[in-house]
Amino acid sequence: MSAAVTAHELVKTYPKGVTALDRLSLTVEPGEVLGLLGPNGAGKSTTVKILTTLARPDSGTASVGGHDVLRHPERVRRVIGVVSQRSGLDPAASGRENLMLQGHLFGMRGATLRRRVDELLETVGVADAQHRAVRGWSGGMQRRLDIALGLVHRPAVLFLDEPTTGLDPEGRARLWTEIARLAGADLAILLTTHYLDEADRLADRVAIVAGGRIVTQGTPAQLKAELRGDAVHLELRETHEALDAVRVVTALPGLRDVSVDQRRLSARADDGAAAVPGVLAALETAGLPVTSVTVARPSLDDVYLKHAGQRIAAEVAA
Repeated sequence: MSAAVTAHELVKTYPKGVTALDRLSLTVEPGEVLGLLGPNGAGKSTTVKILTTLARPDSGTASVGGHDVLRHPERVRRVIGVVSQRSGLDPAASGRENLMLQGHLFGMRGATLRRRVDELLETVGVADAQHRAVRGWSGGMQRRLDIALGLVHRPAVLFLDEPTTGLDPEGRARLWTEIARLAGADLAILLTTHYLDEADRLADRVAIVAGGRIVTQGTPAQLKAELRGDAVHLELRETHEALDAVRVVTALPGLRDVSVDQRRLSARADDGAAAVPGVLAALETAGLPVTSVTVARPSLDDVYLKHAGQRIAAEVAA
C-alpha cells in the first residue's frame, strides 16, 4: 500500500530571503498519526499549506491520497479533511446545519448525507446539542464539531492543525479521546501541535522540524530511548536570566545538550542528582538564582529540546 502523504525535498522561500522549507521530506502511511512538531517559524504551517494545496513549493514534489498537489490540486482537495486553528463553523447555524452544508459542498445529498451527519454527531459526542446554534456551545464541543466537518466526505487524509489550542484540560482530554478513536483503519492523520504530551499520547510517529527541515523522526518511544542519562530542568526568574544561564551551564563539566525555552533551561547529565549542586552553585555565583529544579528520565519534551532547542542554546552561548 502506498503512502497516504509523501513530500520530497520541498523548498519554499518567502520575500527578503526567508527560507521556510529547506528540502523537507516526510511520509504519512494509511492509518498512521504523524505528529509534526517544531517552534514557531520552523516550517510546519508552510508544509501543511503545500500539502493542502494552499501554497506552492519553489521546488520539490508532494502527493496526497495518490494525487500530485501541483498537477491535480482539485483531486487532492476531494480526499483531504482540514481542521485549521481557526474554526470553520458558522456560529449562527446549528451543529446539524453546519454538517449538512459541508456535505453539500462536497456534492453529498439526500439520505446518504443525513445518515453521515447522524453518524458524525454521535461519533464526536454532540448529538444532544445538534439543533442549537453553535455560538452557544462550549469551546470543546465546537472543536469536536470542527473535526466532524473535516470528516463528512470520508477523507483519506485528515490534517489537524493545533486542534486543542485554547481548550481547558477537560476539553483537551475529551478531544484526545475522539482523535484516538478516529485513528486507525485507513485514515491518515497529520497532527501539528505545540503540546508535547499530546504528541506523545496520539502520534504513532513524531517528526521534529527545525530550520525548515526534519531534524529527527521516529516513534515517541524510540526517540526517548535515544537520550542517555537524566534530564535536569531549571526554572529562572526571567527569560533573559535563562539565556544568560546557558553560558554558565554550557561551561560546566558533565553536562550536555543544553537548551532553553522561555524561563526554563534544560540539560542532560549521566547522574542528574549528582550534577545539581554544582549547577546551582555556579548559577548562584553568577547572580542567577534558580526558582525550581527537577531531575527526570527522558520525555518527549527532552527530545524536542535536544533537536529544536539546541540551536537556540548554541546561538546564545556563542
